[in-house]
Amino acid sequence: MATQSFDPLKYRTDFPVLDQQVHGKPLIYFDNAATTQKPRQVIQAIAHYYENDNANVHRAIHTLGERATMLYEEARQKIADFINAPAARQIVFTRGTTESINLVAASWGEAFIKEGDEIIVSEMEHHSNLIPWQLLAQKVGAKLRFLPFDENGMIDFKSFEKIFSERTRFVAITNMSNVFGTINPVKKIIALAHEHDVPVLLDGAQSVPHLPTDVQQLDCDFLAFSGHKMLGPTGIGALYAKEKYLQEMPPYQGGGEMIQSVWLDRATWNEIPYKFEAGTPNISGAIGLGAAIDYLQNIGMENITLYEQELTTYALQKMHEIEELTIYGNAPERGAVISFNLGEVHPHDLSHFLDQQGIAVRAGHHCAQPIMRKLNIAATTRASFYLYNTKQEIDFFVEQLKEAVKFFSF
Repeated sequence: MATQSFDPLKYRTDFPVLDQQVHGKPLIYFDNAATTQKPRQVIQAIAHYYENDNANVHRAIHTLGERATMLYEEARQKIADFINAPAARQIVFTRGTTESINLVAASWGEAFIKEGDEIIVSEMEHHSNLIPWQLLAQKVGAKLRFLPFDENGMIDFKSFEKIFSERTRFVAITNMSNVFGTINPVKKIIALAHEHDVPVLLDGAQSVPHLPTDVQQLDCDFLAFSGHKMLGPTGIGALYAKEKYLQEMPPYQGGGEMIQSVWLDRATWNEIPYKFEAGTPNISGAIGLGAAIDYLQNIGMENITLYEQELTTYALQKMHEIEELTIYGNAPERGAVISFNLGEVHPHDLSHFLDQQGIAVRAGHHCAQPIMRKLNIAATTRASFYLYNTKQEIDFFVEQLKEAVKFFSF
């Protein structure tokens, strides 16, 4: 197996931020579902751009502008190759998953979803894949239908078949839950939707950084994801869309770059993807994301996936030793995300306790309040892993959970 030769220590030295102590303890970073750390190669790529090639893209007829444009478009091609998109023009740079989903809701949604139409989302969506559809539904008079999750944090495909109707016009669903870690049956959902010519958007914020992603194999119509969750900088991400949708969608924002010709009273639009990239883009962010993709590709996404599965299985086995612990989500296909509660200890208190030991976890509702409401809890603590984490870190983490049981005296 790939994991037998996977050595996280080989990669940890590439991440400067991991080489520090927090409260006198070596940093253990288990908050990767929120954002990942950045390897030196990404940091250097961004610095190199600003030190050597800083210029605006596409419009300059000079050497620096040509260099910047080349690096920016190379990054677009790297993203396309990474997810096996048929063409780079199907990749629109955005600020991240949130803006990508808002773009689709505001552009395609407002143009093609009408009063009485139905949009299917799941109960386990991040707010980024819920609020835009709420706003759209309110604006045009459409209705949201909700795909439920069960006690294991899983979606039953039969439930999708039940709520899918002749009024269904769009489906938006997370590929991997940021709370349960569940990998949803998206291929089956897409196949059924396409039988009725209904497009499907996948929220890939958690899946693209951790799983090999092939948009042609998935046959999704839209895929949204963020750079900062896959070793890249913040403020950059992408929207993949099938070309027919990009061609028929109206612009999302107006300004420079997205136009072809402009008169005082009208304008014509640039070709895709530039029709959706108004104004000066996040050039350094795109270059940094390209460098992050190079880094992931050099390791191999299959190797990363297998190693994370090994880490997660190990962590779950260790955590199940603590009887006071409640773990949410028990899907057989899951990512490296574990949400839990420790008895009656508030997640914020537990997170603070762990931070004193140098362990960074997430505590709260994880931008998924409907999940918390359905589980009848206020929040959870969440540990999430990536390629630079180790079993030794998990051992120490579980030891500190056991210490927390003693400290909070239950």
